[in-house]
Amino acid sequence: MGKILITPRGYAKYGEEYKKQLEAAGYEVDWNDTGKPVPREVFVEKAKEAEGIIVGVDSCNRELLLQCKNLKSIVKFGIGVDNIDLPTCEEMGIKVGRCVGTNSNAVAELTVGMMFACARDLVSNAMDVKNHEWVKPTGFELYGKKVGIIGFGNIGKHVARMANGIGMQVYCYDAFPVKQEVLDEYHATFTTVEDILKNCDFISLHVPLTEETKDMISTEEFKMMKKTAVLVNAARGGIVNEHAIYEALKNGEVKAVASDVWTTEPPKDEDWIQELLAMKNFILTAHIASRSQEAEINTVKRSTEVMLDNLM
Repeated sequence: MGKILITPRGYAKYGEEYKKQLEAAGYEVDWNDTGKPVPREVFVEKAKEAEGIIVGVDSCNRELLLQCKNLKSIVKFGIGVDNIDLPTCEEMGIKVGRCVGTNSNAVAELTVGMMFACARDLVSNAMDVKNHEWVKPTGFELYGKKVGIIGFGNIGKHVARMANGIGMQVYCYDAFPVKQEVLDEYHATFTTVEDILKNCDFISLHVPLTEETKDMISTEEFKMMKKTAVLVNAARGGIVNEHAIYEALKNGEVKAVASDVWTTEPPKDEDWIQELLAMKNFILTAHIASRSQEAEINTVKRSTEVMLDNLM
């Protein structure tokens, strides 16, 4: 009987029905129902025996994969596969699957929520009140503002849909051509990254982390933005240079930055990072954009389907 290892906590929370499907297909399922991340040494030992792995953030690097002699399939419990060594998987004949679209709406909703939070100083003002301070900042509305969406895939399109409902002007860029009928559907204007950086009031990132996108927003890009601009990153840590965020906010180059991701999660305890976290115009959440109940259930279902397809 082949073994399937499942590490994401969300699968154990919502996946009893789908675990039974895997077992009915003849597999022994070893899932993480501890409510805690799987320790690396435990993950390594279990992965060595697995025929399939449904993985969250655990690193499936070359060193690990070469020890997995039975492994036929890895399914990412989400979209980004930057924690999976794809060339080694190809070399070893390991199929890699993703759960495209299952959490797109959840990520988009958090993205737009970040825009509102930055525009109206919601986080800092709520903290002020908790600290018995009654401060009344004057923010600005999203209606009529320009939003630039860099990466016009599933998530970017959902952001555009919501932005249209708010009454924003939507601009987008993608590395791949976007058909005019798609642009028309989302009332979006295709443009360049430079144009978005220079002219948009809100800039939202929805690209994968690759060699090409690493540090795509850094010191030079911040200097191109409006001083009133808000940058939101709900994609991947490393796409925005984090020390450049610190410098840009410290120097007043942009109004605010909100991020759901960080290069090393949680952030390291360094002085400049602690200073950044204390800034009222910086928001960092704990990589929760995809963590809605609806998205978790969608992803459990899809990851099961992809795993069974890959193992057939």
